[in-house]
Amino acid sequence: MLRPTPAGSSGVAQTGGPASPDAGEWQPNTAAEVRVTLDLLTAVAESDDHSQRSLAERLGVAVGLANAYVKRCVRKGWIKASSAPARRYLYYLTPNGFSEKARLTGLYLSTSLSFFRMARQQCAELLDRCAHNGWRRVGLVGTGDLSEIAIVSALGRAVDLVGIVDAPRAGGTFTGLPILAAVADLGPIDAVLILDVACDRETFVAAVQAVGEGRVMSPRLLGLLPAAAAPPPPPAPSLAQGASADVRAPGPSARQETRP
Repeated sequence: MLRPTPAGSSGVAQTGGPASPDAGEWQPNTAAEVRVTLDLLTAVAESDDHSQRSLAERLGVAVGLANAYVKRCVRKGWIKASSAPARRYLYYLTPNGFSEKARLTGLYLSTSLSFFRMARQQCAELLDRCAHNGWRRVGLVGTGDLSEIAIVSALGRAVDLVGIVDAPRAGGTFTGLPILAAVADLGPIDAVLILDVACDRETFVAAVQAVGEGRVMSPRLLGLLPAAAAPPPPPAPSLAQGASADVRAPGPSARQETRP
């Protein structure tokens, strides 16, 4: 499945699920639209006999949305359709359809590989930071592709992944790690990696309470937690250190110099 990438890193925009393609001069631009359109053209290339429901199941979308994509591909000249008995349709891929399928396949592969390389590098950086600071017991949030990449990246590093927080899937396992309902269920931990862009505020707050804000991290590609990923600011100077300092009164011009 094609995954979202940061805007500007490829020809595919970073958005969510597939939108209805009925408005304007539509072209598949988002990751989800590319995936659905490519799957549709591939299904038609493999077999010309489909029902709307079978296509929807193949594409993983609602019947109405699948029908909208079929109509758009017909209007774009990528597919030809004719009715058949038993409320079925015969679909044919046109020469333009084959060309578009080839284009989308190249886009799919390019974007997927770019995402994987970026995700692997950023997950490795976070895990190396944990190992360098002695944060051995690390919990993950989210059971998507990023978690799978992080688990593979952890092999050979001085960190122990203790579990994954994903409440709707709690009780199962993900690539050998237990899936838990809440951060508290992870037990004693030293750091948390948030690997799901849909992480709710409650889970984030629980992670901060468990390990501290500086130990809750996320790959940059998700656009989350910029403060947690940045190095901590230097400590403020203290009067107890013996250096001179200015003590300012509430008024903007009032100033009193104190010396030890």
